[in-house]
Parts: sequence; structure tokens; C-alpha cells
Amino acid sequence: MSNSSFAARPGAVGSPPEHYGNPFGEQRALVEGRSVVELADRAVITITGPDRLTWLDSLTTQSLTGLQPGESAETLLLNPNGRVEHAMRLVDDGETLWLLVDGSQREALAAWLDRMRFMLRVEIADRSDDFATIGSFGDSLELPVTVSHDVPLVWNDPWARVVRGGHQYSKTDAHPAATWNYRESLVAADADLSAFDAAGSLAVDALRIAAWRPRFSSEVDDRTIPHELDWMRSAVHLNKGCYRGQETVAKVHNLGHPPRRLVMLHLDGSEGALPEAGAEVKLGEKIVGSVTASARHFELGPIGLAIIKRGVDSAETLAVASDIGEIAAAQEVIVPTDAGAEANVPRLPRLGAVTRG
Repeated sequence: MSNSSFAARPGAVGSPPEHYGNPFGEQRALVEGRSVVELADRAVITITGPDRLTWLDSLTTQSLTGLQPGESAETLLLNPNGRVEHAMRLVDDGETLWLLVDGSQREALAAWLDRMRFMLRVEIADRSDDFATIGSFGDSLELPVTVSHDVPLVWNDPWARVVRGGHQYSKTDAHPAATWNYRESLVAADADLSAFDAAGSLAVDALRIAAWRPRFSSEVDDRTIPHELDWMRSAVHLNKGCYRGQETVAKVHNLGHPPRRLVMLHLDGSEGALPEAGAEVKLGEKIVGSVTASARHFELGPIGLAIIKRGVDSAETLAVASDIGEIAAAQEVIVPTDAGAEANVPRLPRLGAVTRG
């Protein structure tokens, strides 16, 4: 984890800083590639050894056997019922696979991977204390990125497109991630970053919400399956070999529907309040879901992400709980109500039904 001096910068609010006194300006500077954000709530785990790619490929949702040095990927570890247990952002340097993960996963994921090594030629290490993870957009800033085996340790988020073997449930013609050029860079824990303008964590979260980008520590609970978050577009390969939870992934995608769906909320900002993560989402008097994240976006105003029941009519205005009472929330569909059932299965006539020639 980072022990940088970001919190000592002028105007810093919080440690690590949530903002530096100008949240909207920080969002603009960040998305335009003019500043960086300290991601102090991240961890770094490495897997070394010649079996690292085939081994992790066999355990997780993404096809990794052909991952090239410097190439970025994203993969999920599911439980046997297909629910998300861990999410990993990956960069390989030809000798070592670098896993960039949310800090809450650090100990549990490293321990689980170590238990699953068996007789394979892999070694697991927690390198979190050696590095700081820095978020940025574009490639215009020359950060002091750590280089390993001639490969800069930079993870370029694949969320901007549907990756090979993936699938997008969103039906919009203009996906908000189309221009998403977000990256996470590993720098030495004691690296001097004082020459770079800084944005706070609120800025990157607002931009993430606007791009419909799911994050493990925000959108995932103990029931989450990838389909609910449209996470199939970047983290799941539908045509790879067996892995834990694959049966659920295939069944829901081909024959069924996810029980819940991710939605972006456009929140009524007239009272100036934002709902907290976990706030109830209601349709009338009925609780239909909960907020996972909310923010004030520099262009869209107050917005949020929520997980709601699949069958909720997408045209309905919802109500979100807050400290000052309920806030009206209009839906922007991410995962549609009819997501899934993608297999072209012919419908057979009922037994006894008369077929007409």
C-alpha cells in the first residue's frame, strides 16, 4: 500500500485524499490526462513460474494462456455456484504475472491462490508494500512506472470495448465507455510524484460510475454473478475451457436471465444530498435493490449505480433513501430486463399439440 505524501498536499481532504478542494475541476483534469489519483486502497499480488498463465486460466473466467508480455486483461474468480469471489486486473511481463486487486481482497486471495498451487510450478507473493498504484487517463503523463523484464507495469483497462470471447448485454448504440482510456500504473512505494497534479478518489469514482464500470469493492456482494454487472464484456471468455462456476455462467447466458441487473441512476439534485452505498432503492413501497456507489459528476450531475431486481420496469422512476428522505431517481439501462437466453434453441411443440402443414 502507498505511504505517499498525497495527503500532505495543499487542500487535501481525507487520507488518502477524497479531493483537494475542487472536485469538478479534478474530474476534468483527470479525464483529460492532466492529473493522477493515488489509489491507496489497492494491493499487488504476483504469480511467478512457467505454469502461471495456464494455471490461472484453469481457475478463472478469462482466457489467459495467450497473454503476451505487457498485455492487460481482467479475470474473475467465481465460487462453484458462479458467484464472484475475486476480481483481478492482470499484466504479465514474460516471467511474472502481476495481479492488481482491491485492498479488501489482499489476504484472502493470496491465501487461496497459495492453497491451490498443488504440484504446479507457480509461486505466490504479496508485493503490496513495495508499490503504490496510481490511476490516470491516457498516456500523456510520463510517470516513473516500474519496469520488470523490460515491461512497464501498466494495466490498461479493457472496459472500453468487448474483449475477444466476451459479450455485452447493454443495447445502447453509444456506450459511455467508448472513450474510457483509464489505466493503473505501479510505481515504487517511495517514488516522488510531487511534479504531477493530483485528483482525489471522488473524481475517479464519479468517472467510473458515468462509464458504468463495475468495481469489486463496490458492486459485488455475496450473490453477484458477472451477468448482472455486464462484466461479461471485459472479464469473461465464453468459449474457453472449464473453470469453477462455468456451468452457471453458461446456463444463465444461454438459457436463463440474471436475477438482478446493474442500472445507472440519475438522481434528483434539488436537495443537494447523495445516497450512501447500501441505501435502499424502492419502487413505490417495495424495496427493489440497493445503491452501490454515488457521486456528483462534472457534466451529468448527481448519479449513482444500483443493483435492482431484473423485472423492474426500466421506465419507472425509483426512489432512493438518504439522510434527508427519499430522492427520486430515473433509470439509465445498463443490463436490460431481457438479458440472457442468448442460445438459439428451437421451440418444440407441446405434447399433443396439433401441427399445421
